[in-house]
Amino acid sequence: MRLTAAAVRPAWVLAAAALAAVPAAAVLYLYNPLEVGFYPRCVLFLVTGICWPGCGVLRATHALLHGHVGASLGYNALFVVALPFLAYAIAAQVGQAVAGRPVLRTVHLSGRNARLILWVFVLFTLLRNVPLYPFNLLAP
Repeated sequence: MRLTAAAVRPAWVLAAAALAAVPAAAVLYLYNPLEVGFYPRCVLFLVTGICWPGCGVLRATHALLHGHVGASLGYNALFVVALPFLAYAIAAQVGQAVAGRPVLRTVHLSGRNARLILWVFVLFTLLRNVPLYPFNLLAP
């Protein structure tokens, strides 16, 4: 299986996403997900009790916005490790949309690498749901 290169989003779509992300980050910075109740609850966790790879991302982001990397790793280590790669991929998309040409070197995932990333997510999900030390450290 081969993955084809993703199309670069138009600059206005990226600008709209950035405009939405700024106030969202401000709200997340100001209001701790552990202390207020207006953030959405995870339906999968509420129904099954299973922590999936997205569990703890709001709390991890809140901790990162306040500079607490250790606490952020405790909420969702996979997210914190993946965040620099996600930020680079977003910067590459924005740079190409604005300049009209690639401005950052990009890596295209092969089918094998995409499957490897999928298995990392599956393994992370399985391990963070094992109620034994040290795996319970992965749970939010």
